[in-house]
Amino acid sequence: MDKDILATLPGLLEILGMDEEPMGMFFTDEQPDQGYTPDPADLPTREKEKADGVDWAEIFSQFSCVMGKIWLARKKKSLAWFSASHFGCPGGAFWMGFNKPQAETIIHYVSTGIPGRMKGEFYCDSPDHLRQIFEQVDPEPAPKSYCVFKPLSLFREDETPVLISFFSRPEALCGLHQLATFVTNDPEVVASPWSAACGGLVAWPMHYLAQGRQKAVLGGWDPSARKFFKTDEISFTLPYDMFAEMTDRYEESFLKTDTWQNVHKKIGKSKRTWDKGL
Repeated sequence: MDKDILATLPGLLEILGMDEEPMGMFFTDEQPDQGYTPDPADLPTREKEKADGVDWAEIFSQFSCVMGKIWLARKKKSLAWFSASHFGCPGGAFWMGFNKPQAETIIHYVSTGIPGRMKGEFYCDSPDHLRQIFEQVDPEPAPKSYCVFKPLSLFREDETPVLISFFSRPEALCGLHQLATFVTNDPEVVASPWSAACGGLVAWPMHYLAQGRQKAVLGGWDPSARKFFKTDEISFTLPYDMFAEMTDRYEESFLKTDTWQNVHKKIGKSKRTWDKGL
C-alpha cells in the first residue's frame, strides 16, 4: 500500500475525530495464516439444492456472521478472511461473490420463510421480490480465492485494498460524506442501498465499480448484524481511488473551516457521552 497515503491517514482521522483506523478489503489467492475466519463448510449452491444435496440443518448450526469476524478483527487489530469454503453464512457467501444465484432456501428464509419448516426474517415481503432484488444487485464474482479485511496499517507494500471501510457515528461520518462530494463533485456520490451489512462492505461498492461509478456506500442497517456494531455506529465504504483523493485533498476542504470546528465539538460531546456508557 502507498506509504504516502498511510502517512497522511492519521491527520485525516484526527480532523474527522475518529479514533479507529479504517479497514481495507482486497481479494487474494494467498490464504492468510492468521486472523479470524469461519469454520470450513460445504457451500450450499443452487445446483446442490436442486439435487437435494444440502444439509441445511448443518449449515444453520455452523452459522457465523461475516460481520462478527470483522468485529473481532477490528477489536483485536487483526484480519478477517473468507472464501467459498470459509463463508460462515450463506448470505455472506452471496454478498461477497462466492455463491450465486442465491439458494432458494435462503431467499425464503430472508423473506417470509417456509410454513411448517422454517421461520422467515421478513426483510422482504415475498420470495419473488427478494429474488428480483438479488438479480438486480448481481454481486460481482470474487476475482480470487480469498476476501480479506484488515486495518490499513497491516497492509504490505505489495498489497492494495480495493475498498476502504470506516466505522463511526454520524457526527464524524458527516465529514466523510461531505468530503466524498468535495473530491468527486457528484451530489449523489453516497448511496445507501438495502442489503445485509456485509453487502454494504463488498457487493454494493463492487457493483458500482463494475459500472465504472465511484460511489461510497453507507451500510450497517441490517438488524441481524447490529450486534456487531457499536451503538449508533454505521459503516462508510468507498473505493480506494476515492479514498486516496480524500487523503490528498482534505486540507483544501471545509474540514479547515470554523464550521467544521463546531461539528468537531459535537464529536467530542458524542465521545464523552458514550465513554460514560449512556
